[in-house]
Amino acid sequence: MTALVIAEHDNHSIKGATLNTVTAAAACGGEVHVLVAGFNAAPAAQAAAQIAGVAKVLHADAAGFEHGLAENMAAQIVSLAGNYSHILFPATAAGKNVAPRVAALLDVAQISDIIHVLGADTFDRPIYAGNAIATVQSTDKLKVITVRTTGFDPAAAIGGSAAVDSVSATADNGSSSFVGSEIAKNDRPELTAAKIIVSGGRAMGSSDKFNEVLMPLADKLGAALGASRAAVDAGYAPNDWQVGQTGKIVAPELYIAAGISGAIQHLAGMKDSKVIVAINKDPEAPIFSVADYGLEADLFTAVPELVRALG
Repeated sequence: MTALVIAEHDNHSIKGATLNTVTAAAACGGEVHVLVAGFNAAPAAQAAAQIAGVAKVLHADAAGFEHGLAENMAAQIVSLAGNYSHILFPATAAGKNVAPRVAALLDVAQISDIIHVLGADTFDRPIYAGNAIATVQSTDKLKVITVRTTGFDPAAAIGGSAAVDSVSATADNGSSSFVGSEIAKNDRPELTAAKIIVSGGRAMGSSDKFNEVLMPLADKLGAALGASRAAVDAGYAPNDWQVGQTGKIVAPELYIAAGISGAIQHLAGMKDSKVIVAINKDPEAPIFSVADYGLEADLFTAVPELVRALG
């Protein structure tokens, strides 16, 4: 058995989600290979070769892969699929874009969002917003899998010495093209990679209060800023801050939830955090059921006091 991990990268470096996916692939048994499909992406391929546990890196280089278009990526992956027993993607926006197309082209069932590998054909995945865990067994010869990265420790980014093999790039599909992108600029850590996250809920009341109350705390801690869906829907925070089942799944070392009641969909996105601190004036708020430390207090008083205590 050999597993193929589809690397997420920016053509220069490997993104952290790939490291967690390599760990999941190794748990499936057998060798782990990594596909780096990009444009002028030799630096990313070399970075992939240094990941601990990777036996081989396949490098496909063509202009059609520069922006990770699903049609072109899927064709490349399918052309290599016959050599593998498992194909694994991070369960990120990019991975979820490509994996279903690959599964459809190969006529196999996709196994989504796994959090544990119980065997080469058996996996755990959350259902009902994480309130239940389903154990799924697949009889497909080839398994197409997306990996919830918070369920697996990242493989070491250095220490490996895999060979990098160039593979023929498939032709540009021509059915889609990259028009442009607007990337939100943020000096803070990326939400899904941050070690500390400070999140606010609808109780913040306005975007100004996010800036006035939560930003000083995030600055003190070097933290990323997050928000509940209710806060995002109310316009208090941008979409890319949303944590939850319909937002980003995170598992930082420390998660501070201020004014977040703890709806099921939000808990599904952050309950794997190592330490959870909840600040809420409602003693019955569901967030306290998952919190390691809970403070029943008005966040507009408690958070500034915490900032002052941090010096």
